[in-house]
Amino acid sequence: MTKRILILSVFVVASCGLAYELIAGALSSYLLGDSILQFSTIIGCYLFAMGVGAHISKYVRDEDVLARFIDIELAVGLIGGMSAALLFMTFSWMTAPFRTLLYVLVFMVGALVGMEVPLVMRALNARRTEFNELVSRVLTFDYLGALAVSLLFPLVLAPYLGLVRTGFLFGMLNVGVAFWTLYTFRRELAHAAGRVMRAALVLCALAGGFVASDHMVEWGEHGLFGDEVIYSTTTPYQRLVITRWKDDLRLYINGNLQFSSRDEYRYHEALVHPMLTALPWAKSVLVLGGGDGLALREILRYPNIKQVTLVDLDPAMTRAFTTRAELVKLNHGSFSDPRVKVINADAAVWLQNSDGMFDAAVVDFPDPSSFALGKLYSVPFFGMLKKHLSQNGLVVVQSTSPFFAPHAYWTIDATLRDVGLSTWPYHAYVPSFGEWGFILASPQPRYTPPDRYALPMRYLNADTTREMFSFPPDMQRLQMAPNRLNTQSLVREFEQDWRQVIR
Repeated sequence: MTKRILILSVFVVASCGLAYELIAGALSSYLLGDSILQFSTIIGCYLFAMGVGAHISKYVRDEDVLARFIDIELAVGLIGGMSAALLFMTFSWMTAPFRTLLYVLVFMVGALVGMEVPLVMRALNARRTEFNELVSRVLTFDYLGALAVSLLFPLVLAPYLGLVRTGFLFGMLNVGVAFWTLYTFRRELAHAAGRVMRAALVLCALAGGFVASDHMVEWGEHGLFGDEVIYSTTTPYQRLVITRWKDDLRLYINGNLQFSSRDEYRYHEALVHPMLTALPWAKSVLVLGGGDGLALREILRYPNIKQVTLVDLDPAMTRAFTTRAELVKLNHGSFSDPRVKVINADAAVWLQNSDGMFDAAVVDFPDPSSFALGKLYSVPFFGMLKKHLSQNGLVVVQSTSPFFAPHAYWTIDATLRDVGLSTWPYHAYVPSFGEWGFILASPQPRYTPPDRYALPMRYLNADTTREMFSFPPDMQRLQMAPNRLNTQSLVREFEQDWRQVIR
């Protein structure tokens, strides 16, 4: 019976160990971007720390194996369980030490987790378990625990519990293993009552954190965003936060501002109308991204548009902007228009499987701050998009800032031209972002910026449009290589450009 308990403990501690690693990787990706860099460095640090922990475990005396195993479960439960909350609070209120704390916590948890399995194997070996049976059982349950969490984390835990509450949950599971071991081997352990008291205190702390996690996140997000948070959710894809200050609504994705309701009309008028004014015959429009419905609002102003297909990855995004009154008011209820069809899917996968043709396309993705986003600005992606565009159609791509991120901006232009599209770069001043860039593209080399608009505009007129398509000396074209899927140079250019701005 005691052997089975130890083996089952391996399943639980393996699950917890991987969960802490995934939480650290996901949280750092949300807050810092570049998911490949974050996960790669965290996995490397974690595995190295596990090796250090496995080495340290040999210095535990045989008679102390069970006692040290219990102590380690309490330590890893407390540190790992609180790690997400500590990291989030640190980033919200003291951004500078975030990276240092991240890797210190990853190393500490990794070292403690690295000690667990060797100690369990020694405890089993002391109970005369055959070596081949010992290794096979321990490793089998170790890998099964990792499999269980790797499936549950993206499908259930992150989207429904959130990262902070998930951390506290797995911390309590580690403490549960400590209690389980204490009870089972109570006759073999000295000072068992003291360890029970410590375990109870750690469990109470973690349970309190689990209950108060929503308040912690709200407090942290208040420090991060400053304004009142009226909506927030963690999805399998991103962290969505909507804030309000007086009459200003703001959307943040993974901590990055997407729009301010005070000046978003400038962005969306510039995104949509230079294209659609030139296509009075257009009947069908494809929108990729744009799950806030604001570009959709501008498109639907054209009576000649009969059908709009919007493809956005995250159903939580489109649901929020379809159901929340203040957001529906902002996009004028665009998702309820019978001309609109919403598809929640990966845009690249959808393009690959769809046979639809469109007269115009709007690409309104977040900036290419990670490889997951960078693929949506790549040669293969734009090549697929071109196949869905009518011969005389136009596509417009939001393309980050030609002033703050010129190398990234002109890389997007080079990528569009690489797939055989003619391009017309332009820019507009949006107070919340500064100088912002867009690129119009078409299979045909014919386009003339409009000198008037049939629809009333708040920002666009003949003068502003003429200025948009003229680049001053400090924003002139750069010769850049296309963004290919194999190398994703755009993500690197984007990071380097914005790093210069921050400095």
